[in-house]
Amino acid sequence: MTEPNKPKPNVPPLNTISDHDRRPPRTPAASRPAPIRSHDDIPAAALVACAIIGIVAGVLVLKWGIPRGIDWAHHQDWSWFTQWTATVSDPVHAYLTTHTTGLPLTASSVFAIWMGVGLGSAVLAWLTGAVGARLTWIAHGICSVAMVWDASPAAGRTVATALAALAWTIGSLFALRGLSLRPLINIHNHNHPAS
Repeated sequence: MTEPNKPKPNVPPLNTISDHDRRPPRTPAASRPAPIRSHDDIPAAALVACAIIGIVAGVLVLKWGIPRGIDWAHHQDWSWFTQWTATVSDPVHAYLTTHTTGLPLTASSVFAIWMGVGLGSAVLAWLTGAVGARLTWIAHGICSVAMVWDASPAAGRTVATALAALAWTIGSLFALRGLSLRPLINIHNHNHPAS
């Protein structure tokens, strides 16, 4: 008769199995095919022809395209842009004028600071993508839209606010570029050593 607490001789305890044996074996990565190189596949004459066509197109754009574009811009009526700008900036200036009474800063100084912070945060957010610049841009836009709502005439308040929001969203195309609302998930596999 055998004793019930005695381990069977052919099964080793878990602490004797090495860590290497507990992990599945690593399989080697499949080799990648060589990348396609267009300069090997395109004949030299075709490359030269494309270069000549590109140079001729560039000269034509410089000689005729740019002057015609400048001439076109000079003959356009840009009053819609100045009117849109005034629809947004005049209520902001009026709001700041009304609410800076008693402050050591003048309304014009506060308006200049307001415009500088908006432009600076938009440029910094666009160039660097910094969170602080993006948050400043978002706060500037929300406050600008609120000031336009408050200081616009009652009859045109909704239209002025909509134009202010539209102007801010157009600026956000640049200031908030690359911003994603999808979460970034990093998975670290600690079972396999880094290659």
